[in-house]
Parts: sequence; C-alpha cells; structure tokens
Amino acid sequence: MISNSVTSTAASTATTAAIADAQSSAVLSSDFETFIKMLTTQAKYQDPLEPIDSSEYAAQLAQFSMVEQQVLSNDLLTALTDQLGSGTMGQMASWIGMEGRTAALVPFDSEPITVLPTPPVGALEMELVVYNESGTEIDRSSLPVSSDPVVWAGVQQNGQPVDPGLYRFEVEATGGGGTQLPATQAETYARIIEVQNIGNEAVVVFAGGAEATASSITALREGT
Repeated sequence: MISNSVTSTAASTATTAAIADAQSSAVLSSDFETFIKMLTTQAKYQDPLEPIDSSEYAAQLAQFSMVEQQVLSNDLLTALTDQLGSGTMGQMASWIGMEGRTAALVPFDSEPITVLPTPPVGALEMELVVYNESGTEIDRSSLPVSSDPVVWAGVQQNGQPVDPGLYRFEVEATGGGGTQLPATQAETYARIIEVQNIGNEAVVVFAGGAEATASSITALREGT
C-alpha cells in the first residue's frame, strides 16, 4: 500500500509538472503535443497493479480532438474573413474618385455644399445647424420642413464667411406646442480618395482627411 501511494504521488507530481511545462512551452492548439506529453507521463508513472483505464485515454483523446477541431475552425473562419476583406477591398477600389453620401465631416473650401436634410417626424419648424471639426456650432439657419436639398454657401448669418475646413450638419426641429424634437443628421456628398481595411471594417477617406465606415455610405455618384 505504501508503494502504491508513493507511486501514485510520483505520477501525480510528474503529470502536473508535465502539464505546466507543456503550457509554458506551447499552446494547447499545437496539434497533440500536449496530449502526447501527458499520455507518456501517465503511462510511465502509472501503478502496474492498477493501470489507468483505457477509457480514460479515450476520453482525453476525444477532449483534445475537440479542442483541435475548434482551433482549426477558428483558423478557417479567420482565413475566410481575410479573404472576404480582400474581396471587399477589390470591389471598393472603384469607389475611389466617386462621391459618397455621408453624415460625416466634409471639407469646405469656398465652394458651396449641397446638404440633404432629414426632417424629424412631427416637425413643424426646422433649422440647419453647422458644426466644425471640433464640434463647435458655427452657423444656424431656418429650413423649410422638407427633405429637398439646400445649399450652404459657407457664410454665417452675420455675413462672415467661415474658414476652410471640415464641417458636418444637423437638423434641429420643433413640433406641436414648441416641443423640441430629437436632432437628425443631414447628409452631404464628398469625394472619396482612399479605401482602407481596418480589422473587419472597411473605411473610406474623403478629400480633406475625414473618414467614415463604408457601411455608413448611403449612396454613390460620379465625381464632379
């Protein structure tokens, strides 16, 4: 009984050491190296009078097999994602030079910008609010309650022209009883000069340096 206890203790200690060594030197996903190391250690130090049940080996083999299959599946999904990303980049190459409809910041350089407002539901009065790159409001003007395009010339209500830079637009509106409605973003068109693949998301870069996700582009048209 003492011999069996010593043998079992040695086997347990050796197995623990083997597991720790295997974990520090290789990840579980490296085929069956970890499993083979554990299996060899268990076989070497098992009690000859009470050998390890073969069903335990089978259970461990099944477990490691499942882990390996999971790792292979993850690798396959990663490869597919990379392929899809490459395909998306190839398809989006034709976007360069076109104008994308976006609610992101767009460049202004003395040329008027056509703005496409979205009236909030229930709006009775609307205003177009213009923000610069830092988020500061720099202009505000009345709008008809309509989704018809309007032209922003880059001139403030006091007659002062705004500086060239990046700007975005929002629509603020009031409903019945003067109730303030949630603001909506107004879209514009901006020329796309670059397409980037960042992680799993394609990003377009507009002239002037502003960026937007490809999924946020709601329309494309020929560049003017």
